[in-house]
Formats: sequence, C-alpha cells, structure tokens
Amino acid sequence: MTTEPSPYHRRVAEQKRAAIVEAATRLFLDAGYAGTSLARVAEAAGVSKATLFKQFPTKAALFDAIVTESWTVEDDSDLRPPPGDLRAGLTAIGRRYVTLLTRPGMAALFRIVIAELPRFPELGEAHFARGKMPYFESVRRYLDTANARGTARLDDTELAATQFLGMISNYVFWPRMLLMNWSPDDASMAHVVDEAVLMMDRRYGTATTDD
Repeated sequence: MTTEPSPYHRRVAEQKRAAIVEAATRLFLDAGYAGTSLARVAEAAGVSKATLFKQFPTKAALFDAIVTESWTVEDDSDLRPPPGDLRAGLTAIGRRYVTLLTRPGMAALFRIVIAELPRFPELGEAHFARGKMPYFESVRRYLDTANARGTARLDDTELAATQFLGMISNYVFWPRMLLMNWSPDDASMAHVVDEAVLMMDRRYGTATTDD
C-alpha cells in the first residue's frame, strides 16, 4: 500500500524542482550544455544529488524540462480564442508568440541547441518536439477550427500556420541569433503582428472588408 505525499511534501518537492530548473537554466546559458554537470546544478540549486537525480535522472531530462517550460504559456486562453473573428483570434495568438520569443534567455537557449547540435543531436530533437511543435500545433488547431466554422477557407492549415508564425518570427526573433543588439520596440513588433494578421485575413478570411 502506497501513501500519497502530503500537500506540504508536494509543495516542497515543487519548490526544489523549480530551484533545480532555475539553476540549470542559468548554468546552461553560462557554460553551455557540455560544460554543465548535474553535480554543479545540484550545488547551485542548494539540493542534494539524490534529490536532483530523483526528479531528473539525466542531464537530457533536465534540459527537456527547461525547453518545455520555456515554451509553456501560463494562460493558454490566447491560444484558444473564439474562432468567429479571424483577425481578433490571430492577433491574440500573434501577440502571445511575440511574448514567448522575446522571453529572457529564449535566444540564448536556441544558441545552445545550435552550438551543441553536432555532439548532442537529441537537444535539437527535444527543442523541436517539446517546445516548437506543441505551440505550432496549437496554432494549427485554431486554424482548423476557424476553417470548420467557415471564418477561414484553408486547404492546408499546416502551411498557413507556418506562414503566419514565420512572418512574425522572421522579424521579432531570428535577427537576434546573429545581431546581439537586435531589440525592436513594442510598437514595431505589434505592427508586424498586425500586418501578418491582415495578410492572413486577406488570403484566407471569408469575411474580409476593405480598410
């Protein structure tokens, strides 16, 4: 017979997990994936090695958790807006995408994956499968719903989601990978989202009106 942990013990475990993820993120960003050991993470998080191994038995599992949390949307209502208004729905999704891409450390996390890819190809697979794809799928599902409701007419929602997110990330995010000082202001990023929404509406919307 097993005994469920008490609320206190669950809370302590969650606090330790958060400390481990925070410390590991900082070390990965500072020293890279190869240069960070689980022993250093345990020391920086202020937990025992046994505690760390209980939650994250491998460094890969720990990195997976960091990637997942980096792409996690605290309030996912913006990813499930009502499909009755295509412009409003895509605007909410586009703004949330900007928020994700401009999170502190997001560009650095991508750089780690790219730099370590030849030695640790599983990092790229984890980042793609646990980070980018779940978010992409949420956008595709929204377009599927809009298509089914008749507010959009799409033959390929996967392509449409790629087009929409690409229009935003090509300005907001990818220049950061090469230009360390690339930091467009909020108004510029909002304008990019608005223009991407307008293009999507003109291409796929069924209730387009001239502005």
